[in-house]
Amino acid sequence: MHQGAATDLVDPWLYSGGDAHAVWRWMRAQETLTRQEVDERRGFWNIVGFDDAERVLRDTGTFTSERGTMLDLLGTDDPAGGKQIAVTDPPRHTEMQTRLKKALAVKAVERQKDMIRALVVDLIAPLGDGGVFDFAEAMLAMPMSVTGTMMGLPETDWPWLSRLTTICIAADDPEYQDPGGKAATLARAHRDLFAYFQDLMRFRRANLGDDLLSVLISTEFEGRRMDPGEIVANCYSLLLGANVTTPHSPNYVMAEFIGKGILEDWAAHPELTTSATEEALRWASPVNHFLRYATRDVEVRNTKVSAGDAVVVWLGSANRDEAVFPDARTFDIRRRPNKHVAFGIGPHYCVGHSVARVTLRILFEELLTRFEDFQPAGKPERLASNFVSGWKHVPITARPRSGAGQAG
Repeated sequence: MHQGAATDLVDPWLYSGGDAHAVWRWMRAQETLTRQEVDERRGFWNIVGFDDAERVLRDTGTFTSERGTMLDLLGTDDPAGGKQIAVTDPPRHTEMQTRLKKALAVKAVERQKDMIRALVVDLIAPLGDGGVFDFAEAMLAMPMSVTGTMMGLPETDWPWLSRLTTICIAADDPEYQDPGGKAATLARAHRDLFAYFQDLMRFRRANLGDDLLSVLISTEFEGRRMDPGEIVANCYSLLLGANVTTPHSPNYVMAEFIGKGILEDWAAHPELTTSATEEALRWASPVNHFLRYATRDVEVRNTKVSAGDAVVVWLGSANRDEAVFPDARTFDIRRRPNKHVAFGIGPHYCVGHSVARVTLRILFEELLTRFEDFQPAGKPERLASNFVSGWKHVPITARPRSGAGQAG
């Protein structure tokens, strides 16, 4: 049996120390879907090709999100199903997210650019001090700064909230795990986050503003407002989504491409920032997978998938599909078109994609305008997670660019 068929894709250590892309390449070459059995009662089909991924994620009638979207919940129905936007199918999903989508639309986010730029500049400023700068630690704090501001969360809570949301997607990682083990770590993180948002929601209900939490509190659908459980579940989802998607694209760039001429080429051609940022998203594919369940018998890639079967869409595999991305294993800042699925596709396309894109473009603009001579300053460390593809430590140094000051 080829290693691709035998590899455990649930194992978080595959993504921190193994080569998942080699496994996925083998799977994409097969004429049928491959299946992994987790135990006697649980297993899943692997969706690794771009076209199959697009089909599964678009067809919410055949492949439901409401039983859960993360492999860690395989075989256990997600208690947030039907309450949290991410685990709710249309038409309810569409109605629930309408106001939030409007609040996070491109025009709304463009008005936040000055705020985002100030936060980004503050985060990367220590890079100019001449010492070793842990780029990944700064990037893990970045989405919390942006989303925390947009949600109206107190700045003093940001580091704690950032750590809790990372725990929720990387509880296997020893750096984030409590002595009690993974289950206890996750239970505590979820308990702390939900209690935090319950308290904040009570206060904000009496003090509505123009922040995203107030948007959720005042959202109406199906002739009523969201109940407290729905509000809290969606606060959690918003924060988790931001902290998952935003940090890891720049972390990949710094961990893998320093000294290869890519940063210098990018700095010399700032007009490429949009296409380069999209390529960083394709390359990183920060959200590693989405879980779905078939609602009826269906055939996918010459394979019968039965009603009730779990299927796992591997976004990192779809984004390296050679049939869709020419020279897929090359990082190309000039890649166009680039219809990657780093933010998903279809009805569940990431509601915060505009915030993430604007933040990342501003980050790269400021980084490459203010600094040069990027150098590694130690071995980067991957995050141990099967849900997030990313880095937790990327030590680097850089020099301030002469005459650098303001960008944009």
